[in-house]
Order: sequence, then structure tokens, then C-alpha cells
Amino acid sequence: MITEKAPGKLYIAGEYAVVENGYPAVLVALDQFVTCTIKESAREMGQIFSRQYHNNQLLWRRMGDQMVVDKRDNPFSYILSAIRVTEEYARQFERELRIYDLQIDSQLDSQNGRKYGLGSSAAVTVATVKALCRFYNLPVTKDEIFKLAAIAHFEVQGNGSLGDVAASVYGGWISYHSFDRQWLAQQRQYLDIKSLVDLPWPDLQIESLHAPENLQLLIGWTGKPASTSQLVDKISLFKARRQDDYHRFLEESKSCIQRMVDGFHQQDLERIKREIRYNRDLLKQLGANSGVDIETPVLNRLCQIAEQFGGAAKTSGAGGGDCGIVAIDQNADFNAVLKSWAQNHIEQLPLNVHFISDIKRRVYQNPPLHSPRHWRVQQHLPLH
Repeated sequence: MITEKAPGKLYIAGEYAVVENGYPAVLVALDQFVTCTIKESAREMGQIFSRQYHNNQLLWRRMGDQMVVDKRDNPFSYILSAIRVTEEYARQFERELRIYDLQIDSQLDSQNGRKYGLGSSAAVTVATVKALCRFYNLPVTKDEIFKLAAIAHFEVQGNGSLGDVAASVYGGWISYHSFDRQWLAQQRQYLDIKSLVDLPWPDLQIESLHAPENLQLLIGWTGKPASTSQLVDKISLFKARRQDDYHRFLEESKSCIQRMVDGFHQQDLERIKREIRYNRDLLKQLGANSGVDIETPVLNRLCQIAEQFGGAAKTSGAGGGDCGIVAIDQNADFNAVLKSWAQNHIEQLPLNVHFISDIKRRVYQNPPLHSPRHWRVQQHLPLH
């Protein structure tokens, strides 16, 4: 039996802009996980099972007379895509495909199955890819896991930056520049998957960041789940109609994130807080200009409370519900923030930053099938 896990994530800043090629965001991985367990099946049929997802529903819409199912918020779509992509990769290493039972356990949703907005679709994709790579004894690095999971996730969602996938793979605090997804879609039609994974991906940059020691991260949940895919779709309409305003937002967001990353490099909490506030203002303006409810009244109240006690707060991710984040000095009275949140029916998510080992190349006790050699350990090299 093989078990692998992948952490959830939150966006700290750079939302919406990061969906454009080469534009940056800052994210953090959290210590709540999706766990994938695989064991060989003794039957002629395998099963995919999750206690959390058994009541999952499908959304659909009309396109003319056609009923079109939207699979982007269905976790099983990501699991199946991760299986297809990873097994396609395994076949290139001449692995014999087998029948297995796959079980998914998620800590990223509430007890009644509602999403917290912690990147569960990315985490379930990454966990499934990691588990199958071990199951088939594939020689994979973090970079290769990221690319396989990114392909699988993108083939379901069709939009988004894949930053949440990067956070689930690399862990900790990261600066992420999105890659050219149109290039990926084009190359996917012509290249075998191993060649595609081995190539450098245009505009992709992932950098680990070291947070100031006095930075305390607080996370508040509004109680209202939101669909990132549908919100990104709405912003795409604004992009098409008001290109100049949209491009101005992109450039201001990029400058903001660059200043924020400098704050991490310099261990300057006040600078990081200043840019969080500035990014919040950019997103509020984007929401007002596009008619998209990014900062809901509850998220606004969450931020106002944090600001009263010296924290810098904003929505996390696409907004419209889900979570807000606060950066505050650990010596400040942040318990007052939590108390006031509770009085306003905002739930604290008591999560911590999750770091992942820098060793990239896995060592397996058993040699890969059809190969007499073990794989060596290679030291992590950052993607640039």
C-alpha cells in the first residue's frame, strides 16, 4: 500500500493577474492535506473512493440546445485526469499498467463537504500524481511532479494559473510566475508527455521565500464557498471589454508583487503588509470595474477587523467568499482579531505553513520494473 499527501494553499497576493503569462503571485502551503492511498486490487475492477466526495454534485449549463456539464468543481474529474496523465507518463518508462484501489481523504473541506478555498482540486491532483509515481516506481523530481499535475489540472479546468499546484508541490512560501498555457495546450497535441515534461516551460518561475520571523499569518473563513473557475470566467469578460484598464491592473499588480517579494528578501514585515494592503485596493478596484463581487461584505468586515488591530488583510484567491488572510506582527494582540471575528461569525482556520523537503529525486527501495538500476538522489535546483 502506498500513501502520499499534498498540502492545501492560500494566495497571499497577485490573484487574477497571475492567470496571465509571466505575471507573479505569492502563495503559501498549509498543514491541511489531501491524502491519496493506493493498493493493488485483487479483483478485475479497481475503485476510487472518498468519504468526503461521495455526495459531490455536477453543475451544468445550456449552450444552445446542448446540456454541457461543468466538471471544474468536481474532484473526481481531477483524480481521473491525474490518473490518465501519470499513466501516460508511466507507459513511456515501459511500466505495465495495473488495477488498483485508490482512496482519497481530504482535510481541505468542512465536515459537511463545503470547500474552504484551500486549493483542494490542486491538492487532490498533486497527491494522486505523487502516489501513482510511487506505485509505478517512476523517477520523478518536484519539477516533474509539478508539470504532470499542472497538465492534469489544466486539462480539466482550462483556465487558472496553476499556482495552487505549485504551492502543493513545493510547499512553504513561494513566489510563482505563471507559464504560457496556450503553449502547453499546443505542445500537448504534438509531443509525447515525457518530452513535454522535460522541456523548459515559457515564463515559468518558482522561488521559495523565507518569511520574516515576526510574521503571524491569520486565516478567516467566511462560511461561503466560491467557485474560482466561474469568477475567473467573469473577469475574462472584463478583460475583453476594457483592455486598457485590465492591462493597467496587470502592471500595477506585478509591481506590487515585486515589492512584496523584496520585502521577503529583506525580512521587512512592514513592507509586506503595505503591499498586501495595496493589492487589496487593486482587487477591490478590479471588482468594482468588472462588476464581480470579489470582496464580499463578510470579507470586507474580516479585513476591517484585522486592520483595527494592526494587521494587513485582504481576500485570498478569487474572492466571492472563501477565505481572507491577515499578516500581523506576532507580538501584536492578534487574539483580539480572532475574538472579534468570532463575534462576527467569521471562523478562524488554525493552520500553519507547511514546508516540504528540498530533496527532489526520490530513492526507492525496489528498482523500477523492467530496469535493474536504482535512481540516484539529486539536489533541488530552483526553477527559473
